[in-house]
Amino acid sequence: MSGRETDMLDVREILRQLHAGESLRQVAEQVGVSRLTVSKYQAWAAARGLLDGPLPTPEELTRLVEQDRLTRPPVLPTSSVEPYRALVIDLRQRGVEMMTIFHRLRDEHGYTGAYASVRRFVHALEPSQPEVTIRIERAPGEEAQVDFGYAGLMLDAHGQLHRAWAFVMTLSYSRHQYTEFVFEQTVATWLQLHQHAFESFGGVPRKVVLDNLKAGIVKACFDDPQVQRAYRDCAEHYGFLIAPCRVREPQEKGKVESGVHYVQRSFLAGREPAALMANNAAVWQWVEHTAGMRDHGTTHWQPLVQFQHVERAALLPLPATPFELATWKQAKVHRDCYVQFDKAYYSAPFRYVGQTLWVRGTAGRIEVYAEHALIATHPRAATPGHRETNLAHLPMLKADALTLTAERCREQAAAIGPTTQQVVELLLAERPLDRLRTVRKVLRLAETHTPLRLERACARALRFDTATYRSLKQILQQGLDAAELESEAVVAMPSESPLFARPTHELLGVGGA
Repeated sequence: MSGRETDMLDVREILRQLHAGESLRQVAEQVGVSRLTVSKYQAWAAARGLLDGPLPTPEELTRLVEQDRLTRPPVLPTSSVEPYRALVIDLRQRGVEMMTIFHRLRDEHGYTGAYASVRRFVHALEPSQPEVTIRIERAPGEEAQVDFGYAGLMLDAHGQLHRAWAFVMTLSYSRHQYTEFVFEQTVATWLQLHQHAFESFGGVPRKVVLDNLKAGIVKACFDDPQVQRAYRDCAEHYGFLIAPCRVREPQEKGKVESGVHYVQRSFLAGREPAALMANNAAVWQWVEHTAGMRDHGTTHWQPLVQFQHVERAALLPLPATPFELATWKQAKVHRDCYVQFDKAYYSAPFRYVGQTLWVRGTAGRIEVYAEHALIATHPRAATPGHRETNLAHLPMLKADALTLTAERCREQAAAIGPTTQQVVELLLAERPLDRLRTVRKVLRLAETHTPLRLERACARALRFDTATYRSLKQILQQGLDAAELESEAVVAMPSESPLFARPTHELLGVGGA
């Protein structure tokens, strides 16, 4: 893992494991970073007072790391012997000593490096002799180990045969185990199996040791950030530490390896293909009455009895709320302001267009994150192709276009006034042209001017039979809507004789003085 970038998830996991009292070496192995990196963050966290009290949130941690300008440890340079790799391998296969190789490289090929570089390079090429190991036993409740093993062919609900897998979680102290058969090894299945195992035990071990599983984890667990997020969600909810084995070191989870082999040799051996659900019911009875009551070859006690009498009480309690299974995926915000998640579409703020964000999906909710900041929440779509939209995420013009309907335009026009409403009705009634966009432009004149001026402009346009968008715009720009004030004043005058009107008898030519 040398040279691997340490992100905020790794930093938070380092602090969480240090909180739990893990050593620098243990934290480095479990997180997949160097001890130098762990030591650096331990010193930084201690100076910041982060090793006491609650862990900072991912957002707070990001801010603190950026504020202190922490940088990743330097990557070790490439060996100076690397250009001569093929020659060194050939000489070693012919039995040439390392010192002789050094002299030949120097004298015949112009090598300028040191003998120590040649020695380190050869040691890296050739595996060392097997090391002496010791058996490490764990305290009650301290550790569980998990693994998948091939379980042969089983029948699905429709009677079709499929390859099945046995998930086994073994408690390291008592050797009591949980076993369940599944057809797939997706991330969601992986998390759900952990939930089932913890509920079966009635508690949670403090640490879970796992191999670098392929399926369900897709790639080695800590090389896949999607799995990191989902599995760390699960670990934080239940309170256990994640401890992946080193690559090609299966003996580090030998207890569950033995458990998987025992399921294969004892329960599955010689069985005809049966329904997966029937096998799951049968394997639980087998765990209770056969596997749990046998004389274990290493401990020489009965695993189930030891679990019930000793280990169950040492497990961490189950959380008050059940774990909400979630899947993390990265998705790009497309030009239409949507991200795609499981064949459905969810809006994100338009300022993130072109960026790749994190999407977290549960059974009923979708959350969109920019780094560690939650920027959008939606109900989960029920059908493929469905779009969940928050209009606030879209540019104003785009959002308005989505909600443009004749009924909405009528409501807006009525709120402005009767003459505006009349103009809108005339435009909407025009056939065969669709004047909906024109109506929207007319109503927006109330934003650039005022609703009162638009109402008067509509009155003038109706009086002169010119109720078009262009006419209304010209009336407002030229201030002709003000002339309607005079017209309204004349109409509103009382019906008395005009001030300078001639008497009736003069107009008729009769009477008079």
